[in-house]
Amino acid sequence: LPTPVVVGASFAYLLSLFAVAAWADRRAAQGRSVIGNAWVYALSMGVYCTAWTYFGSIGRAASSGLWFLPIYLGPTLAMLLAGSLLRKMIRIARTYRITSIADFIASRYGKSRTLAALVTLIALVGILPYVALQLKAIASGLTVLTGTHGGSGPWWSDSTLYIALALAGFTVAFGTRHLDTSERHEGMVAAIAFESVVKLLAFLAIGIFVCWGLFDGPGDIFARAAAQPALSGLSGLGGESKFAGGQWFALTLLAMLSVIFLPRQFQVMVVENVDERHVQRATWAFPAYLLLINLFVLPIALGGLLHFGVGGADPETFVLSLPLANGQSLLALVAFIGGLSAATGMVIVEAIAVSTMVSNDLVMPLLLRLRHRASSDLSGVPLG
Repeated sequence: LPTPVVVGASFAYLLSLFAVAAWADRRAAQGRSVIGNAWVYALSMGVYCTAWTYFGSIGRAASSGLWFLPIYLGPTLAMLLAGSLLRKMIRIARTYRITSIADFIASRYGKSRTLAALVTLIALVGILPYVALQLKAIASGLTVLTGTHGGSGPWWSDSTLYIALALAGFTVAFGTRHLDTSERHEGMVAAIAFESVVKLLAFLAIGIFVCWGLFDGPGDIFARAAAQPALSGLSGLGGESKFAGGQWFALTLLAMLSVIFLPRQFQVMVVENVDERHVQRATWAFPAYLLLINLFVLPIALGGLLHFGVGGADPETFVLSLPLANGQSLLALVAFIGGLSAATGMVIVEAIAVSTMVSNDLVMPLLLRLRHRASSDLSGVPLG
């Protein structure tokens, strides 16, 4: 595809996010909140599904079969089993004006500033590479669609740089510009709910195309894969080797914890919640969302391996390369916008959540300490 077309479509999508967020903020100013809706709340949780969901889970399935599932089985179990826990967290956050996971953990131990700073540092160090991976996924998608390499020219010609700057602008405009840190980010939440719908529809479109456009349904894909020794084991839990139940359990447990304690998840599930009754719908709507967005992961992975052959193409780009290889350029562009949506949603919410933590638990305490020290020094200076 021509580079201007892909870049233009990308920025058109980013502008639509700005439009949705601005509309939601205007509605909030008029007293008609958009996020005061259980469906918007449940969809905003879809920020859990990042570019790894869109690209990486297919690559995982192409090499290990159903081993991509624990990442989504954990959140499903967490929502089904821990609805009362989430309600209690929301009440605590509302009572004590908690704005981040660092504040939440520190409040359990006497509002320890040291503990809050430690949690913030751990989150910052852990999240930065994850954010970088989202931008790398965007760059890889651009490479596949346009056939050009973003790093081959001067730095100012890299389209991913401008996408990152646009995301930074969005985060400032609809996130960190709020003076009251306990104020909800209506525009941001509405935009995240919108992008959750976009990436789900795009991924389902690719799955339907692969299953019924390239093959005669999922049954045909699984039958053909079973007939090839190199692919027959991928329909299960990873081939002929013994199932590693301990690893499966550990991954599921980590995913259960991450859906509550990741900074972006805590932000949308606890901080941005406007009515704890919305949790009741989210306990089944969010698992249903995870089911739908993973419905075609294995068929797409097997379909790509059958179409290109093992090693014939990068499995993580099957959502783009399969439509392109079959003359469906528009569908490939839609798939890229879905991947862009998955990446941008994570970057926006994570940036807001981590920047709040850094400001409240690292920068402000340091500034207050310096101010106090300066005041103490001045008080000891004789006047006149």
